[in-house]
Amino acid sequence: MIKLNRNTKNVKLYTPRIIQFGAGNFMRGFVDWMIHELNQETNFDGGVIIVKPTAIGNYRELISQEGLYTLYLRGLKNGKAVSNHILIDCVQKCVDPNKDYSDYLKLAELEELRFVFSNTTEAGIAYEPNDLLNDAPQKSFPGKLTALLYKRFTTFKGASDKGVIVIPCELIDRNGDNLKSIILNYAKEWELGSEFAEWINEDNIFCNTLVDRIVPGYPISDMENITKELGYQDNLVVVGEQFHLLVTEGPKSVKEEFPTHACGLNVIFTDNLEPYRTRKVRILNGAHTSLVPVGYLSGIDNVRESLEDEVVHSFLKEAIFKEICPTLDLSTEELEQFSNDTLDRFKNPYLEHALLSISLNSISKYKTRVLPSVLEYIRRKNELPKKLLFSLAALIAFYKGERNCKPIVLKDNQQVLDFFKTQWESNDYDTIVKNVISNSSFWGEDLSRYTGLKEQVSTNLKTIMTKGMKSALKAI
Repeated sequence: MIKLNRNTKNVKLYTPRIIQFGAGNFMRGFVDWMIHELNQETNFDGGVIIVKPTAIGNYRELISQEGLYTLYLRGLKNGKAVSNHILIDCVQKCVDPNKDYSDYLKLAELEELRFVFSNTTEAGIAYEPNDLLNDAPQKSFPGKLTALLYKRFTTFKGASDKGVIVIPCELIDRNGDNLKSIILNYAKEWELGSEFAEWINEDNIFCNTLVDRIVPGYPISDMENITKELGYQDNLVVVGEQFHLLVTEGPKSVKEEFPTHACGLNVIFTDNLEPYRTRKVRILNGAHTSLVPVGYLSGIDNVRESLEDEVVHSFLKEAIFKEICPTLDLSTEELEQFSNDTLDRFKNPYLEHALLSISLNSISKYKTRVLPSVLEYIRRKNELPKKLLFSLAALIAFYKGERNCKPIVLKDNQQVLDFFKTQWESNDYDTIVKNVISNSSFWGEDLSRYTGLKEQVSTNLKTIMTKGMKSALKAI
């Protein structure tokens, strides 16, 4: 079988313009794919140099395959199941600061370097008090990046055109702002001078981002068929869904330099990320959380099957379009497109997403993902949202820990589990609902103060427990 490398595949070399911290499934199935598309469709000419951000693990396969790998994109596109594959060729080199720190610092000397991407997990953008400039390397990602940027600053004598655009993909709020703040903190601690700090502030751009694509990774169970289809051995095949979204908060110049609009990528450049973050949390995450107890207590085990059930699908669609979307401030067109994309993602025939795996810490998830829509709906409409409050009743039923008289393995904070265990010892539905919705430690306030909320949730809970989930769904 042919082994995948640059001797067996005729691929281009690109100008090294991008440093990327991290080469996990998400980065290869999201950022590198976007760069590949830009290289194919525009004159972007972006070569990626991967930097290994930690001492853990290795990039042996990526080095062996000389940066090449195959990406499969699978999901619904325009209502049809689509699976296509692409050979990604933008990764040019891998550098490990832990093995050769001088090789890492040489990256600062690249004339054409313009972008820094990263995904070092949520814990990666963190201040490490023991990091020093002379460490080889620094322990933290921000420490390593500070050292690299300082080397670039000194190499090019603070030239304004040698700054970089930093686009972090870590899933934390204000990721670019946080990373920049830590770098400026190191600059002060390491006494790198006011001119360097000014160069960071004036000539480098740190974007805040919101990233979204499910990238399950290496499809081990399907590799025999994939290898036959490809005709070569690829030990780094990665699978992702068709949907993708990158929201980038920064100056307009970033869009001009990273022209994803020229090849039709779903990338939004904005000066305010928050409406898009709220949209994702309320619609995508909120729909997941609303669905879990309803779908599971309907006898369904995964997300896709829930959407194939006519009654459950109708419930979720109405919750999204009639009760969540009216609480958001983006355009109707944007909200409807994102909502339809969300439902298509849930129906992806290539992914099996277990409802129980999403049920972890459902109480806190309801508070952050669903409750804001409930309260905003009440504020704007002066009435109660029937579907979202039905999901709250379903959640209370779910925390009884039974489905068809068989136990459910509940995963939550022990205090939450103990609370519900005590409540369900009584089977007094009105009392259970009263105690749950008035528990300010769950919701941050006493929800019983909203007129009619307790009565509506209690009525729904009684119907669920006495007639079953499907009958209760039909009743609303």
